[in-house]
Amino acid sequence: MPSTRAAGRRSPSARPRSGLISWARASDEELLKLRFCDLKLSVERSPLARHVRQLYRDLADRGISVRPHVWLSEEWFSPDGVPGIAVPFYLAHPRLERLERRIMHQAEGGNSRLLMRILRHEAGHALDNAYRLRRRRRWREIFGPASRPYPARYRARAGSRRYVHHLGEWYAQAHPTEDFAETFAVWLTPRSSWRKNYADWPALHKLRAVDELVASVRDTPAPVRNRTRIEPLEHNTRTLAQHYRRRLARELQYRRGLADELLQRAFTSERARRGAVRSATLLRAHARPLSLTVARALKVERYSVEQILRMLIERSERLRLYVRGNRRDALYYSRWMLERLTGLYSQGETPHLPL
Repeated sequence: MPSTRAAGRRSPSARPRSGLISWARASDEELLKLRFCDLKLSVERSPLARHVRQLYRDLADRGISVRPHVWLSEEWFSPDGVPGIAVPFYLAHPRLERLERRIMHQAEGGNSRLLMRILRHEAGHALDNAYRLRRRRRWREIFGPASRPYPARYRARAGSRRYVHHLGEWYAQAHPTEDFAETFAVWLTPRSSWRKNYADWPALHKLRAVDELVASVRDTPAPVRNRTRIEPLEHNTRTLAQHYRRRLARELQYRRGLADELLQRAFTSERARRGAVRSATLLRAHARPLSLTVARALKVERYSVEQILRMLIERSERLRLYVRGNRRDALYYSRWMLERLTGLYSQGETPHLPL
């Protein structure tokens, strides 16, 4: 990947202090001028270390000897052919996580529960790479060909029970390799009770296949054991400003679709008064009753409704929408909108989800 050199000048507030990372108290503007390689971060000296140790314990408890190596990069990924996991830089320090939340409105993996979910998912990719599982006929029969082109977007069948639910947004449906990683993560999670929870789902045969595949390699040294680190942070000369400009530009390319149209009918981009409530705040505050009510009304799984509501909240934030009129009317329309979208998606018209 091409890189751009842009030396960041340090302000007095970013000078080293005893026992403190030099940039920890820098302003956002000062922080954005720094290059990734200037951050001097490491997994071992970060809050990530204990979560990586927990992942290793989970693997050991399942009799898996592979320990994916973990390094810092710009985003989450597990490269093909490498039994390791790249973790986004902002999870290595609270100051960087605050910056991520301010600019991107969220920090993927920013709480312990979600962080472990993602690590277990990426561990599935790492195990696949370590043992070349995707080459096995059994793997291909269950999950499909890994050689299938990886889509920029995917159509999710919200009501399908042929896939497990783990990370959200029906991510197992994105590609055969994601289907395997999601299934592995459910199988790996301590006390997940997957046999009971998926007892009447077609996805159960995938979980059993993972159980069989792991058993077949449990006492076998992994043929792929390289410790390659792709796009490590210490070699990255891109500035944080360049990183976020690129990510924000990519966000603008996402398809708005019907969800945006309905949101813009319900809410307004004009802030009519100082105390105007953001639509995302309203939807988030009433997420539980909205999802429960719609799930009962349509007799669908609450999980599917929650994913559609999550998408609406994210789009509301992107569009910077506010409640128009009173809250009661806004909630009435929100329920109608959520019911309509859930109904459409459950009948085959599904959201285009960016990868």
